[in-house]
Amino acid sequence: MKLKMMRGLSAAGAALVAATMFAGGAVAQDPVKLTFADVTQANAPRSVALTDIFAKEIGDEFEFEPYFGGTLLKQGSELTAIRRGNLDMALLPPSDLANQVPEFSILSAAYLVRDADHLNKIFESDIGEEFRQLAREELGVEILAPAYYGTRQVNLRGDKKIQTPEDMNGIKLRMPGGESWQFLGESIGANPVPMPYTEVYTGLQTGVIDGQDNPLPNDKQMKFYEVTDQIVLTSHNVGFGLLLINADLFASLSEEQQERMRAAAQKAFEWSDQQYLDQEEDLVEFFKQEGLEVYTPDVEAFRKYSNQKYRESSLSDSWPDGMLERINAL
Repeated sequence: MKLKMMRGLSAAGAALVAATMFAGGAVAQDPVKLTFADVTQANAPRSVALTDIFAKEIGDEFEFEPYFGGTLLKQGSELTAIRRGNLDMALLPPSDLANQVPEFSILSAAYLVRDADHLNKIFESDIGEEFRQLAREELGVEILAPAYYGTRQVNLRGDKKIQTPEDMNGIKLRMPGGESWQFLGESIGANPVPMPYTEVYTGLQTGVIDGQDNPLPNDKQMKFYEVTDQIVLTSHNVGFGLLLINADLFASLSEEQQERMRAAAQKAFEWSDQQYLDQEEDLVEFFKQEGLEVYTPDVEAFRKYSNQKYRESSLSDSWPDGMLERINAL
């Protein structure tokens, strides 16, 4: 109820954020509160980017109120909360959007987005504008900017050597819930198991799951290296999130405020993208020093296997015509 009230106040106040004239004098309005939720920790680069850069760059007429570590909402419920007006903003992977609009599933496919630069080119192009329009019209959210998290690698318990997708057969690999995420696990040969991010450490520690896949910075952030034995550098997926805001709230802002908010998001993630890239360069040696075996399998075998799985899956039926080729061509 409290969040609903805050959301209502945010939408009502957004159109009047600068000032109003009353009794011959200017009366400043209270800042528009932007309630934000994310499953990651407050000290992750993308979180710091939002609190230290985005929150300042959007200006004093806004008050950014973040909740990290899944403390406000259960993972997977954020998009619905924004659509219902119970939450203003979130940073979500495209697979969460694909649960409601299947066309977004192409953005979470294995071996499609190549790196951070390719990711930004996608959303700076007319392809990105088409996805923004889709999100606006079908989901009631505005995409402000993408945030690179790092390239996803397989992190396992035990000493079974993984060289090809066939070696992943029978491995219970934690993946987030949702069809797109689960299929991503299948596309690299594993048996995917849905599990919330905050439960993965315990799942690995107790043997409920055999492994998980995340970018290396996440593995360190969540201390997964303490309860695993190896990292297989499959590089099967570029992890990223989309910074979303309720579309009605965004539409109620002035054009100048909208542009400022987009620019603030881009500036924030330019910083955090580089932080993740720098960490990825250094973390292989860190994990080796922690006693993990870190090695590269037959990546081409994984890519070929994965591409075939997607081509044969009904999941690709929802991909917009020609979108695969357009993304590859960037």
